Amino acid sequence: MFDFFVSSVLDTGDVIVEEFYTLAQVTTGEQLIDKSRFIGIAVPLATLEQIEQAMEKIREDYPNARHYVYAYRLHDGFIEKASDDGEPQGTGGRPVLDILQQRNVWNVLLVVVRYFGGILLGTGGLSRAYRGTARQIILEANLKRLTLYEIYTLRVPYEWFELLKYQLDQRTWIIDKEEFSEIIRLHVHVPAQETELFKKWVDDFTRKQVQYEELGSAWE
Repeated sequence: MFDFFVSSVLDTGDVIVEEFYTLAQVTTGEQLIDKSRFIGIAVPLATLEQIEQAMEKIREDYPNARHYVYAYRLHDGFIEKASDDGEPQGTGGRPVLDILQQRNVWNVLLVVVRYFGGILLGTGGLSRAYRGTARQIILEANLKRLTLYEIYTLRVPYEWFELLKYQLDQRTWIIDKEEFSEIIRLHVHVPAQETELFKKWVDDFTRKQVQYEELGSAWE
């Protein structure tokens, strides 16, 4: 049995990944290779506790299988883990994890259940079978893209409201909420890579007559 565990911050030249894909719903599929059944199950989730629960359910749904090979990726903490579950080292979990990494899929558990058909596939055959099943599942899955947004609240004088709202609507900046009192508060979601551009634009366009405050961030 071979397990490996990785916790890392993904970046390219110090730029942290600002978007990723995840599953919209549970996805399953099956391949029959030399009399062995390879059943793939991909489950969207976000915590280690949910992974434990999902693994327990999969073992109940597919009892008495020879192997339950799996890989998972959790975006919170950039946690990755894979298991060969008794297959020769590196022939199961690693190929499954490779598919998730190549597709930039996070917050997912992908299990490939194998019912042995009596024919030995060899290490190369096993790797191709597990990788192929994982690839089939991800290709058939309904993936949704999540982008990191920074959330700002803008304090907008009434005389600026209509013009500013129109200009924001022309861009990728999303007005999530409008609050009217003695001054108007706009909650605006800005893609993380555009925050400096956004702040400079607000200052320049309104001649600093509109103040803003950063509230936090969210994946959407």
